[in-house]
Amino acid sequence: MLEWLKKLLGGGGIPSLSPQEAHRLMQGGAVMLDVRHPDERQRQHIGGSLHVPLGDLSRQASTLPRDKVIICQCASGKRSQLAAAQLAAQGLDVRNLQGGLAGWQSAGLPVE
Repeated sequence: MLEWLKKLLGGGGIPSLSPQEAHRLMQGGAVMLDVRHPDERQRQHIGGSLHVPLGDLSRQASTLPRDKVIICQCASGKRSQLAAAQLAAQGLDVRNLQGGLAGWQSAGLPVE
């Protein structure tokens, strides 16, 4: 039963990264994808990240790079897990940022 629920919520098989791991991957060319609402992003965001709100992801997924790791990010890591599962189903190489923006900030990493 738990495995079924994990898959339904997007938790099956999507690797999660610590903020430090995500930062290192970004320095190597990975793309941070912010899936939060526009008003959330306007308040604060990770520098250099792309923005596609979760509700628009199915329409805009084809615009994302297929040759790079995509790290999905939201406020806490829950919406981004759903986004990562959706993109993985389309064949993209995705990861989920553990703890979202809150975890990123707790790790002392910069935001704009």
